[in-house]
Amino acid sequence: MRLAKITLVVRDYDEAIAYYTGALGFQLVENTEMGAGKRWVVVSPGAGSAEVLLAKGANEAQVARAGDQTGGRVAFFLDTDDFDRDHGVFLARGVKFLEAPRAEAYGKVAVFEDIYGNKWDLVQKHA
Repeated sequence: MRLAKITLVVRDYDEAIAYYTGALGFQLVENTEMGAGKRWVVVSPGAGSAEVLLAKGANEAQVARAGDQTGGRVAFFLDTDDFDRDHGVFLARGVKFLEAPRAEAYGKVAVFEDIYGNKWDLVQKHA
């Protein structure tokens, strides 16, 4: 088995697609109309990675959870083989980092927020 997809609640499909493909450089894997204003929108950071299903909140309770699906904890971990390169690219694209890069026992890391306020770790593990 493998984890294939995770769901991320968003406020707007097109806003989310623009952020994840533009600022983070993810690939748009699928964008299919499902009727009644619903779409099946999937993005991915690259081959071999779990995909992210961008699910538009369908009611007030769901929309209110956009950006707070984990109660303020880091929700997602984005591994990179070149931290400095990707950190620089993200900064140039306007990604909001909440801290300066730091060294940890497992590698180099910095926390950033996505467009909705979800926290992500950008991580380069030690070889």
